[in-house]
Amino acid sequence: MIVGCPKEIKNREYRVGITPASAASYVRNGHEVLIENGAGADAGFPDEEYIASGAKMAPASEVWEKSGMIVKVKEPLPPEYPLMRANQIIYTYFHFAANRELTEACLKSKATCVAYELVEEDWGLPLLQPMSEVAGRMSVLMGSFYLGRNFGGSGVLSTGVPGVAPARILIIGGGVVGTNAARIAAGLASSVIITDISHRRLEYLSEILPFNCVSVYSDEHAIASAIKDADIVVGAVLLRGGAAAPKLVKREHLRSMRPGSVFVDVAIDQGGVAETSRPTTHDDPVFVEEGVLHYCVANMPGAYSRTSTIALSNATIGYGLAIANEGALGACRGNEALAKGLAVCGGSLTVRAVADAFGMHDKYADADAVLYR
Repeated sequence: MIVGCPKEIKNREYRVGITPASAASYVRNGHEVLIENGAGADAGFPDEEYIASGAKMAPASEVWEKSGMIVKVKEPLPPEYPLMRANQIIYTYFHFAANRELTEACLKSKATCVAYELVEEDWGLPLLQPMSEVAGRMSVLMGSFYLGRNFGGSGVLSTGVPGVAPARILIIGGGVVGTNAARIAAGLASSVIITDISHRRLEYLSEILPFNCVSVYSDEHAIASAIKDADIVVGAVLLRGGAAAPKLVKREHLRSMRPGSVFVDVAIDQGGVAETSRPTTHDDPVFVEEGVLHYCVANMPGAYSRTSTIALSNATIGYGLAIANEGALGACRGNEALAKGLAVCGGSLTVRAVADAFGMHDKYADADAVLYR
């Protein structure tokens, strides 16, 4: 199979879908690899390293036209919609429930879309986890940065100083993002509350996090109570199965906060956890609603492109090789975890949560029916 990797075109997206090491793995397995010229430069991978790995360099049009499998980082954007074609495999993050236009474009193309964020092992989401770790750690750093008064923040230093209390940080969601956010917040000596709806998860968090982190059962009362005193709020909720994030942070919650507080919505890829959230970019990362700065950058890990690219590629290459070796349907038939990542195939939508979100039940087909038809 020809495996292609185009340069990302999303705003300030510096990651790349295939590293030279991953390219070499595809080549060793008998596949031809096409990398768009300059695709890895912003992640620290010059074209020469790809060539040395056995890959070939090509313009974007050739990568899309010749490749049976496209490996990306972020979802295809409108200029790329016409480049997708029937039976071509697109292997990347999609987050369909937050983007009807993308969903319709992928259905129309009849491409086979395997979504990183939907691949699910018994222990978790292996292709989402590395970027959740990066975004979780970034969330507190970005929140602390924008607390600076010169950015419109309240002027609170997250670490505090002797005689002055540190920032109070509320983390909504105790999964991978939330846990990593809590670790960074704790390391800054901030006062941390982390919430979740799983008692088992809360017990685990109380065991692994330091004493300046308090785990609290998440309900509307708990969020309303904690948010009014928070200097930074991190939205870290993820619903498995591709559903949109629940709107847990209401406008009235934000009105109760100190003006200049910061809300970082890591769940923005799935629509965000606040009624006021909307996607932003690295060029224009924040906006103010109800006196609160909102940081809702939809590709946060792209800022730390080398670390993020290597971490992501380490996670995706094993499944990617299975797809390249056996084809998407063959690989999914032999791997239940990967089969959960099959989102669009031959004009059918196989994720019920997305079909429900957009009322596309006429396009929905059970994944097993698609795999074994």
